[in-house]
Amino acid sequence: MSSAQPAIELIGISKAFGPVQANRDISIRVAPGTIHGIIGENGAGKSTLMSILYGFYRADRGEIFINGRKTDISDSQAAIAAGIGMVFQHFKLVENFTVLENVILGAEDGALLRPSLAKARKELAALSSEYGLDVDPDAVIERIGVGFQQRVEILKALYRRADILILDEPTGVLTPAEADQLFRILHRLKEEGKTIILITHKLREIMEATDTVSVMRRGEMVATRKTAETGPEELAELMVGRKVLLRVDKTPARPGAEVLAIHDLKVTDPAGVLRLKGIDLTLRAGEILGLAGVAGNGQSELLEVLGGMLPALGTVTGSIRMQGRDLALTGAAGDGKARRAAQIGHVPEDRQRAGLVMDFFAWENIAFGYHADTAYQRSGLFMDNGALRREAADKMDRYDVRPPDPWLKAKNFSGGNQQKIVLAREIERKPALLLVGQPTRGVDIGAIEFIHKEIVALRDAGAAILLVSVELDEILSLSDRIAVMFDGRIMGERLPDETDEKELGLLMAGMDARASGEAA
Repeated sequence: MSSAQPAIELIGISKAFGPVQANRDISIRVAPGTIHGIIGENGAGKSTLMSILYGFYRADRGEIFINGRKTDISDSQAAIAAGIGMVFQHFKLVENFTVLENVILGAEDGALLRPSLAKARKELAALSSEYGLDVDPDAVIERIGVGFQQRVEILKALYRRADILILDEPTGVLTPAEADQLFRILHRLKEEGKTIILITHKLREIMEATDTVSVMRRGEMVATRKTAETGPEELAELMVGRKVLLRVDKTPARPGAEVLAIHDLKVTDPAGVLRLKGIDLTLRAGEILGLAGVAGNGQSELLEVLGGMLPALGTVTGSIRMQGRDLALTGAAGDGKARRAAQIGHVPEDRQRAGLVMDFFAWENIAFGYHADTAYQRSGLFMDNGALRREAADKMDRYDVRPPDPWLKAKNFSGGNQQKIVLAREIERKPALLLVGQPTRGVDIGAIEFIHKEIVALRDAGAAILLVSVELDEILSLSDRIAVMFDGRIMGERLPDETDEKELGLLMAGMDARASGEAA
C-alpha cells in the first residue's frame, strides 16, 4: 500500500523520568499498511516511546503526526480516538473481571451494560473464530493462564478496530505455534491496510514478520533498515553497540552426583483437578535439564512444588529428594525458606507476581529471602541495611541493571532489568539446585547472552539447573538433556543433538513419533 503521508510520524520526541533520559530527540516515520519493528536493549526506551504514542505518557518535547495530521495524544482515550490500539508487555487486565468484561472495559456503548455485553459477546466470538484466539468469554482472568491472558489483550485491541496497532513484546508468553498464529493474524491485518508496530527483542521475529525495523540504543534512535536489506548480526550489533554472540557457547556437560530425584509426584489443585500426574525426574550436579511444554501443562506447578510455593496448591503426594535427603511437601518444612536452606534457588516464571515486590526498592528486592543471613545482621538484632545496599549496588553493576540505582523501585525498571534483579539475587547465592522459569522472557539480545553465560557458568561450577522455557531454541541450545511435559506428565526425554523443534513440538502436543514408530 502506498501513500504520500506516513501513518505515524514522530518528530523530536524526548522524555525524562527524573535524572533518567528515557527518550532523546527521537524521530521515526512508519509507512501505512506495513509491519514496522522496533528493537533495542531493555532500557533503550522503545516501550516509553510507544507509551507516548498511545497516550500513557506525555512527551516533554516533540510532535506526533497521524496520517499527516498533527495530533495531541493526551491520554489513551485520545489515542483510541486517533485509531491507535496497544497491547502492553505487562497486561492491563482486571483480574477479577471476565474476559468479556475486560474486552469492553472503556469501550462501552452507554450506561447500560447489557446491550454492550451482548454486542461484545457476538463480536468476540467472530474475532476468536477468525483469528484462532479462542478464549472462553465468561472465564475470569485470574483463573486462566498467561497465554490466554495475552490473547485477551490482543482481542481487546482488535475489538476496538484500531487502524494502528502497537504490540509490546506480544510473544513473551506464547508458544512457538501460538506466535506463528499471531504473526499470521498480523499479516492478515496488514493486508487489510492496518499499520502495525512490533516491539520485540527476538531477531527471528523481526526478520520473519516485519517490513522495516528501527533500532534504539540508550534512549536514541540509531538506525532504520528495510528488513530484507539487513540481518540478525547487524541488528544485534546496532542494538548493543558491539558484536554479540547469537548462540550459547558452552562445553559438554560433565554430570556429577545426583542432586534432585523426583518420584511419582502428583499435585491436585484446590478445585480438585490433577495437575501433575506422577512425575519422575532426576537431575545431576553440573547439568542443565530443560523442561519444554506448552504453558498450562504442569511446568508451573512443578516449579512451585520444588520452590516451596505451597499455599496456592492443593494436595501434593510423592517424594522429592535433594542431595539424598527427603524434602517436605507440606507445612513450614516445605516452604520457600526451607527450600532456600536446602540450597535451592528459584527464579519464578512471573517475575512481577512471584519474584519481586513492585513497590519496594531494588536493594530490598535483591535481599528478599536472604535478609536473615548473619552477614546482614548487627548485634544479632537488626538488619544492616547499609551492607544490603552495598551488596545490591555490586550485584546491579555486575548484572548490568539499568539504571544501577538501588533506591529505584522495582516497578520503575523495564521488564528485562527486573529479571536481572531476580537472577542476581538467586544466582549469586551459588545454589546447589537452581530452578529457572522463563529466564529470558521479555529480555533483550545483549541481556540474553549475559544470562545464558551466567547459567552455564553456574552449571560449570557444579550446580544442577532445571530450566523451564517456552522458547524451544533456548531449550535446545542451553540444555544438556530435554524433558517434555504434556497434560501433567513427562512425555519423553531427548538429547539436544538428537532432536529438533519439530519432534519437540509433537511431544508438546502429546504425540511421540518414536514410540509410534516402535509400536508400528
